[in-house]
Amino acid sequence: MPFSPMFLLLILPALVGCGSSQDKALPRGCGSFLQRPYTALCDLEVVWGVVVEAAAGGGALAALLLGLVLLCRLRRVSEAEKRGGVGPLLLLLLGVVGLCGLSFAYLIERDERLCIVRRALWGVLFALCFSCLLAQGVRLRRLARGGRSPSGCALAGLALGLTLVQGIVAAEWLLLTVARQGQPACHFLPLDFALACSYVLVLLLVALVASGCATCGKTRPWRCSGAWLFVSCLASVLLWAAWLGFYLYGNAALGLSSDWDDAAHAVTLVAQAWLLLLLHASPEAHACLRPPPQPSAPDYFDTSQAPPRLREASFDEDIPLSHRQFVENQAFSFDDSNAGDAAAARSGGQRNGSTGTRPSAPFRSNVYQPTEMTMILNGGAVPSAPPTYTGRQLW
Repeated sequence: MPFSPMFLLLILPALVGCGSSQDKALPRGCGSFLQRPYTALCDLEVVWGVVVEAAAGGGALAALLLGLVLLCRLRRVSEAEKRGGVGPLLLLLLGVVGLCGLSFAYLIERDERLCIVRRALWGVLFALCFSCLLAQGVRLRRLARGGRSPSGCALAGLALGLTLVQGIVAAEWLLLTVARQGQPACHFLPLDFALACSYVLVLLLVALVASGCATCGKTRPWRCSGAWLFVSCLASVLLWAAWLGFYLYGNAALGLSSDWDDAAHAVTLVAQAWLLLLLHASPEAHACLRPPPQPSAPDYFDTSQAPPRLREASFDEDIPLSHRQFVENQAFSFDDSNAGDAAAARSGGQRNGSTGTRPSAPFRSNVYQPTEMTMILNGGAVPSAPPTYTGRQLW
């Protein structure tokens, strides 16, 4: 015990020196809990990496929240046309989460297993997203032309089937280059990688054409959704053109090293994820969750609408008198000069077993008979006679 203070004084400089040497080995912003090759995730000297991480994390969180909202409120979507778009939309949000997650793989130092993951998932995730856009384009094209929407399961199956083709292409490319030829997974020509993604670009172009056809329909709400889809596909085409131009020719033209390829890939993944979120997923989710419009009352003064069909009541039909809307003691009145004629009319009227005496022609001439315009202004109901009405005179 008496040697313990001396022991602490001896090992203290060694602890301080060990800690300082470890801090010098780690980049600024990284702690001892994160070692290589993951130090690029916390290196504050690489500004673009920090920005890409923040954008990727925000995009993944936004996609997950939007997917949860769709799942929680799916029971409130009663229209079949809107429910059909939920399946591809959920798959698209899953693909967006995958794109954001794959961007972290390009911020880590390369090794053999990581390069295999990069090459395998790049085309598959993009194929999943663009297949969902193509399925939505087919759906909106049919709805805009007045047809019926396919079911959500059928559209999701179509998207997964198209994605499976790209998965087969990526697997064959990896087997040919890595397994048979023994080529390192991290060393490949940029042109070979671009050619392996040519099927993804074909899916995007077909989705662009389908969304363009959806904007030419007759129904306005579906045309609006088709316009959002067309803008999303067009922005994705421009993004892919910029990425291919920089990846194939930009580094050589600017004299940059191949390390900037990882930065270009990571930025492209995050930018594509946010484009799909803002230009397609959010408007489509709003259109699916929006309640249907309430039916409004017909405007009788609007000449562009068809006039409402009014039922013209006739005294010749056997309608019970109790169903006729007249005011008691004010529905009709007789002139003093025609009192005798009115009495004769009542006595000489035809007999009806259920409603009593049917009025004859002189009697009907003294009944208040509203005009068609009066019935339109009264909402289709037969109005009561005005208090000052004394009956029509027969000339």
